[in-house]
Parts: sequence; structure tokens; C-alpha cells
Amino acid sequence: MVKFWFLGIFVFIMLLAGLLGFRKTKNVDDFIIGGRSVGPWLSAFAYGTTYFSAVLFIGYAGKVGYGFGLPALWIALGNAVFGSFLAWKVLAKPTRQMTLQLKARTMPEFLAKRYDLPLYKPLAALIIFIFLVPYSASVYMGLSYLFEAVFGLPYLYALLLMAGLTAVYLLLGGYFAVALTDFIQGIIMLFGVFLMVGYLVYTPEVGGISKVVAKLAAINPDYTSLWGGQGFSSLLFLMLLTSFGSWGLPQMVQKFYAIRDEKAIKPATWVSTIFALIIAGGAYFTGALTPLFFQKLPIDPATHKPTPDLLIPQLIAGHLPEWIGALILLLVLSASMSTLSSLVLVSSSAVAVDLFGESLKKQERLQMLTLRLLTIIFILLSVAIALLKPAIILSLMAISWGAVAGSFLAPYFYGLFFRKVNATGAVAGTLTGLLTTVFLAVQHGFDAKFLPVAGVYGIFLPFITVPLVSLLLPGKESSTVKLLFEEQ
Repeated sequence: MVKFWFLGIFVFIMLLAGLLGFRKTKNVDDFIIGGRSVGPWLSAFAYGTTYFSAVLFIGYAGKVGYGFGLPALWIALGNAVFGSFLAWKVLAKPTRQMTLQLKARTMPEFLAKRYDLPLYKPLAALIIFIFLVPYSASVYMGLSYLFEAVFGLPYLYALLLMAGLTAVYLLLGGYFAVALTDFIQGIIMLFGVFLMVGYLVYTPEVGGISKVVAKLAAINPDYTSLWGGQGFSSLLFLMLLTSFGSWGLPQMVQKFYAIRDEKAIKPATWVSTIFALIIAGGAYFTGALTPLFFQKLPIDPATHKPTPDLLIPQLIAGHLPEWIGALILLLVLSASMSTLSSLVLVSSSAVAVDLFGESLKKQERLQMLTLRLLTIIFILLSVAIALLKPAIILSLMAISWGAVAGSFLAPYFYGLFFRKVNATGAVAGTLTGLLTTVFLAVQHGFDAKFLPVAGVYGIFLPFITVPLVSLLLPGKESSTVKLLFEEQ
């Protein structure tokens, strides 16, 4: 009964945040980026909670922790240092400055204006909409698995409940609702991680923090080695994908557009870094403990096949008191709802603003209606994929991160800092990242072990393509580029 009370309170808070956001959402700018008026704490928590979702706690933490043990913590360190601290330090200030100069509210809009190429906008919008759907589906899948294990709620009902809640509070409040709920959800996540790790460490299976290393080493010496033994290369690719992939994801970069001013960037940098270290560290440490509780992978009752996606849900349901299990559920629910709302917001705005924006430019109310309609469509598509339960969560996450970040990171990064990079080079970089990720994934049969490798190649190869093509095929510098770099 306690867990249902917790859930009811959580749903009430989310709906209340949606109503508060509705009062502040007057136009498209408010709906997409909060009118560029979001403070440092809300921005930092929005970044952190969007970064980590059910995919981390259910997919990554379980699978990677079970496979590598304590060396999985390298991923958490990479996420904090590279994915949070360096991302804010390097990208936040120039991103806010340039998007403000260009009056750009989305990644496709930024690329189209920076490179003076209108066709870039629909291309980027389609990539976002197509590849963020499976990412969103992977979050729904992880969340529904946990609801099924902890609440005994059938997968279908859990999925529909989460989809409905996401739709209601996002439709009402847009980015304001997202930022406000992200802050609340971030507090829940921090509290939940400390509680989860603290309790699990003192279960009979673990026997205290001092016995963790010895017990894991007795199962497999690689679980306590510095680099993870023979699996180090796989661990490295996972760290690179999840740390640098965030630099090119539109739902993450969006937080830099919306922050109030440049003074707010420094505190937001430190808050988001500490948040990432605690959340990712707690999640991967929990995953590293799973070999102490499971001798073999749990069986999915639907497919009758072993799956790492059930490790954390069954760990929580079987080894924690009901009230703690309920709080952990809120932790994962918080992480997931914030990620989902950001994904849906970015994807729906990519179509409404970047595909149909010109035709609806002078019709603000119609554009808002289109945004909200596309929000519903995106959620329905994600639910449809989640119902099919394709592959495993980690696979969906890897292909989405690799394809989207590979398409945008290099053109976005070079566009901020390098005047000589042109539209031809940028588009070549986008196509290189996208096609590399997809081609390698298809070539290896969407093998979950290889997908992070495909994603990393997709992210980093465009860093060669963009300047090389720009050098070989130079074009006339546009007046926009002159204005941007001469004002700096």
C-alpha cells in the first residue's frame, strides 16, 4: 500500500508542475526553451535528469555491472568528467551566445542558420524524429519492466500509465514544466541513490562495504581488476559513447539554449557534474553488486529468454523492503520521466518548428497546436515500439545515441568554433556519422556487444570529414558567418 501512496503523490506533483508551466507558457519560445530564462540549478538538474533514465538504471547498470563488476565505475567517472563537466565548460557559453545571435531554438534551426543552408533544417529534423523514437521506446521498456517487478502491474498497463502521464504534463507546460519537474525529480534521484546503495551494501548477500571487493573477486577476479580484464575495450567504447554522445544530442544541448545568462553557467557546470557523479556512480555500483545476488540472468516471462534488463527490477523487488523499493521506483520513474519529456519535446519541436515552421511562422496558435499534436504522435510511436519489445534496452539506446550524436556533434562543434567550416563539410559530416552508425549496426546484425563500437565510430569519424571536405570544397563565406565571428 505504501508504494501506491508514493506513486500517487508523485503523479500529483507532476500534474501540478504541468499546470504551473501552463501558466508561463504563452508562445512557441516558452514551450521549447522556456523563453531562455531558466536559472542555473534548474538547468543543471534538467541536464542531469535528462542524461540518466531507466536505460541507465535498468539497462546499462544491470548489464554492464553484471558483466564487468567494479570496473563499470569507469563509465560513471567518464559521464561526470566528459559528459557533464567538459560539456558545460566547452559548449554552454558559445552555444548560448550563438543561438541567441541566430535566434535559433532547436538543433536543426541552429545548423540551418549557422551554415546558411535551409535544407539542413528538414534533414536534421527527420534524423531527430526517426532515431529518438527508439530511444524513447527503450526508456518506456525499462520503466515498464520495473513497474511489473515492483508493483505487479502488467507491462502493458505500466506502459500506458507512463505514456499518459508524460503526455499530460508535457502538453500542459512545455519546457517550464520539464525544468520544474526535473528539479523535483533530481532531488528524488539523489535521495533514492543514497538509500539504495546504503541498504544493498548491508544485505546478507553483500555483508558490508568492506566485503564487496573480496566477494566479487571470489566470483570473478576481473570484477575487481582496475581495467576490467579482457573486456576493457568494450568498457572503453561504452564510456566514450555515453560520455561524448551527450555532446551532440539535441535534448541535452537544449539546456544550453535555455539557461538564463552566462553568469548562471559556472554554478550549473559544477551542480550537473556532482549530480552525474552521484547518480551514475550509484547506478553502476549497484549493477556491480548484481553478481552477488544472481548466479545467472533472470528469465523474461514473455519471451522465456534470459535478459539483463530484469536484474535491477528483481534485485529491488526481492531484496529491499517495500517502502525502500517504492522510493527506488520513484528514483527510476523520476529519471525516466525527465528523459522522456525532453525527448518528446525535442522531437515534436523538430517537426513542428523545423519541418512545418515556415508555413506556420505567422500562426503562433496553430504552431502551438501542431507542437502538442506531434507530442502525442511521438509518444504513441514510442509506445508501439516498446510493445514489440525489440532486442534489449541497451541495443535501442546505443543505436539511437550513435546515430543522433554522430549526425550532429561534429557540425555543431565546428560551427561554434571554426569560421572556415562550411555547409558542404557540415552536411558531409552529418551523413558520415549517420551512415557509419547504421551501416556498422546492420553489418553486425544489431549485435548488442558491437553497437557501442558503431556509435563511437559514428560520433568521431565526422570530426575528420567536416574539416577535410570544407578544405577540399571551399565556398563563399556567408554574411551570417561574417557577422557571427566578427562580433565575437
